[in-house]
Amino acid sequence: MPRKKRDIRRDYRRAGFIEDPGKGSHTVFRHPLVQKSYAVAGHDGDDAKRYDEDNLREALIVLAEAQRGG
Repeated sequence: MPRKKRDIRRDYRRAGFIEDPGKGSHTVFRHPLVQKSYAVAGHDGDDAKRYDEDNLREALIVLAEAQRGG
């Protein structure tokens, strides 16, 4: 069973990303150390898509590299 959008949003918040409202059901996550912003579309109870998981993974990798000074 796929994870839910609420789980993806929770993981962004736990990593220190700031949550900004977007248009409609979109939520945009930004972090001071990461240039790119990441959007999550859909409601909390919706199943997360593969691209949601991929974007989260990328964001965490980029954040870890930025925190190491790379």
